[in-house]
Amino acid sequence: MIEIERKFLVTSTKYRDEAKTKTRIIQGFLNTDKERTVRVRLKGENGFLTIKGKSSKDGLSRFEWEKEISKTEAEALLKLCVPTIIDKIRYEIMLGQHIFEVDEFFGDNEGLVIAEVELTSKNEAIKKPNWLGEEVTGQIKYYNSQLSKQPYKTWSS
Repeated sequence: MIEIERKFLVTSTKYRDEAKTKTRIIQGFLNTDKERTVRVRLKGENGFLTIKGKSSKDGLSRFEWEKEISKTEAEALLKLCVPTIIDKIRYEIMLGQHIFEVDEFFGDNEGLVIAEVELTSKNEAIKKPNWLGEEVTGQIKYYNSQLSKQPYKTWSS
């Protein structure tokens, strides 16, 4: 399956009031090669194993395969992941036909808030909420796999 998504920085906390769900996510990476990443995720009480391919040149799309696994399996696999484990709260906000997923990061990535929206095509129009800031689609440093290696707190201003 090909995933098409855009990423944005977030300029305020107003999305919290619009959120229909709020879920804690703990995730780590077994592999963060530039050609592919292998992610283990605990989303609430559910575990997932995800493989993502290399991003397209514009950063909008890439192959993604995901399989649900047990919480116990996910917890065991998280112990094998490379540093740093990602800890975040995900808010889901419905706006028009799209769901914006806003991630508030904690730990070594505290202070970073990113919104993602999945699309059905690269040219699909979206309605932008007023709390959406600069677009960072395709900027690798904002990928979770890179945040595990180069956390937000290590970035120089």
